[in-house]
Amino acid sequence: MMEGYEKNEDFEKSNRDEIFSKAVRAGKRTYFFDVKATRKNDYYLTITESKKKFEQDGKFSFEKHKVFLYKEDFDKFADGLQEVVNYIKKNQPFEQENEEELMGVLETSEYTSVEFEDLAK
Repeated sequence: MMEGYEKNEDFEKSNRDEIFSKAVRAGKRTYFFDVKATRKNDYYLTITESKKKFEQDGKFSFEKHKVFLYKEDFDKFADGLQEVVNYIKKNQPFEQENEEELMGVLETSEYTSVEFEDLAK
């Protein structure tokens, strides 16, 4: 056996089971939707929430939470998710502001000096 062959085989094996990926950035979090395959080539989905966490010393790490979703549960999961999203939208609508846009407005806002005497005019 050639030296390093096992490493290459492991690398190919780990890449083979990842079929498709989609990353969704949402504020301070990123969600990863990864389609993977079992050894028998059955597809399943992993949903990973990743959030950057800063330590007191200034270093950071990523806090991750992962959910495995198998194809026999896709429809029930999607139905449940859609039901609760619709409920929230109906009962507590929200307007999503772009955080970068808001920060840009705050940074470029001009400060107007108002003197007490100006208020009496």
